Amino acid sequence: MRRYKVAAAQYPIDRLPSLDAYEAKLADWVDRAASEGAKLLVFPEYGSIELTALSGEAAADLRLSIEALDRLIPEIDALHQTLARRHDVHILAASAPIQGGDGLFRNVARLFAPCGKVGRQEKIMMTRFERDTWGIVAGGPIAVFRTTLGLIGVNICYDVEFPLIARAQAEAGAEVILAPSCTETRKGYWRVRNGAAARAVENQCYVVHAPTVGAAAWSPAVTDNHGAAAIYAPPDRGFPDDGVVEIGTFDKAAWVMGDLDLDKVAAVRADGDVLNHRHWPEQGIVTAPLAEVVDLTPDAGMGRPMLAS
Repeated sequence: MRRYKVAAAQYPIDRLPSLDAYEAKLADWVDRAASEGAKLLVFPEYGSIELTALSGEAAADLRLSIEALDRLIPEIDALHQTLARRHDVHILAASAPIQGGDGLFRNVARLFAPCGKVGRQEKIMMTRFERDTWGIVAGGPIAVFRTTLGLIGVNICYDVEFPLIARAQAEAGAEVILAPSCTETRKGYWRVRNGAAARAVENQCYVVHAPTVGAAAWSPAVTDNHGAAAIYAPPDRGFPDDGVVEIGTFDKAAWVMGDLDLDKVAAVRADGDVLNHRHWPEQGIVTAPLAEVVDLTPDAGMGRPMLAS
């Protein structure tokens, strides 16, 4: 599919009373986007932290709260998988601190395909809060996901401020980069926004930015959340002069939707007013790491998965 609609969430951090309430909220968000024709749904970084409210007094403790959240990950991932299948959409779930076999937590975004496959992208670059206060450690490798919607990369928040991560994905063929974020200040939002727009210029691709919004005074991790979801593109032939395809109203909980046309990406990479993607090596020795390509397309002979009733 070379043209499709994407939905980027300006997602509110709510204090939910139960797991059932979370499941109802997520199902409603997915249903609303899918009903408007979106085929790719992007939730923000750390949107899953709202589930730490279910841990009672532990919600105020950075470590105890994410340990409690980690125990819920299998169930919430199963819910995302079911919703992706039911609505025939790809869903980038809100990232979460997930504990590895080494006992350390990494910030992980999961991309759910409607065929049932799931891809994982761990955050590469840790902010000062993550590394100095929270104890979340850097992950990897850099991945590109092969989907029925094309090749997609994920830059989690701070990652989008570092050019070589997106460059590795672009060199592996990515035409769309998803940038889920969680920023507590307007300055933080603008750093991510400017990084996302710059990555779209450098790689002549779409970058889809999805932030958390709203106040969550009960959480020491995501107390304040500011941002506006957007779809950025290269300011070149066939795209808006300012490179902004769509952008939301600042701090308002909502879906921001727009069409992605991958043929336009191919066209400007081949014969744009400028050729940033092709001319990258002319800077000198600026080598991007290799990205790992993860196949999320249906296997040969794989039928539509049956849904549990």
